[in-house]
Amino acid sequence: MRIILLGPPGSGKGTQAQLLVQRYGIVQLSTGEMLRAAVAAGTPVGLKAKEIMASGGLVPDEVVVGIISDRIDQPDARNGFILDGFPRTVPQAEALDELLRHKHLKLDAVIELRVNESALLNRVETRVAQMRERGEEVRVDDTPEVLTKRLASYRTQTEPLIHYYSERRKLSTIDGMMAIDEVTRAVHRQLLALGAVEPKTHARSAAKSAPAKKAKATKTATKKAAKKPAKAAKKAAKPAKTAKKAAKKAVKGAKKAAKKTVKKAAKKTVKKGSKKGPKKVTKKRAKR
Repeated sequence: MRIILLGPPGSGKGTQAQLLVQRYGIVQLSTGEMLRAAVAAGTPVGLKAKEIMASGGLVPDEVVVGIISDRIDQPDARNGFILDGFPRTVPQAEALDELLRHKHLKLDAVIELRVNESALLNRVETRVAQMRERGEEVRVDDTPEVLTKRLASYRTQTEPLIHYYSERRKLSTIDGMMAIDEVTRAVHRQLLALGAVEPKTHARSAAKSAPAKKAKATKTATKKAAKKPAKAAKKAAKPAKTAKKAAKKAVKGAKKAAKKTVKKAAKKTVKKGSKKGPKKVTKKRAKR
């Protein structure tokens, strides 16, 4: 499953991406993290990016696409991935399409989390005010002023992607102003409708059934293992049993044959004796 989450800053993309990772066992690919990892690993693309960043330049799209290409070839990305922070522009989306086509992969879904910008600004203002009241430090990039600039950048650069993916029938729009769990359920329903996940895929049921399946498999394996020696012993005992039976039969046959021979010999002797007796008597009588 390969997904892109679209939405302005504060729309909840990061939260939903993490939930999708946990639920479907896929990886979240952040361009920033991938860039840092490639530089640290010293890959050819990473070294090129390091040189550009060292000179204060922006990493060009072809370098970022090269880093993504290397990353999705890794074993943990085989089940799928969520792209975080890429593509940001239409040219990047076109480059990604070309990359996936070259690797014989397809993009399953592009999910837009649509939010009300005024509501987002109100949320940030409220959060910042509460943090200041508690005496907590407010991040410089987490203020209404910074958010306003980021929203303007999103409208200019990234919003055209909505039209781009809509034309290609890849776009699904979800109300990002709902509660987090409601957005999660809506994303899951949309992925089901698109055929990106199996109908029975559910994190809780999978988590519950996994130990049961494991126990069942172990029980079956143990049962089979226990049966195997018994079966082997039975098989080994079979020739011995057959030999015993044959020996018994041979002894019985020998006894029967011996008995028959003795009986026959005795009968012959008796017969011979009876023939000799009367002849002697006759001779004596004749002499007289």
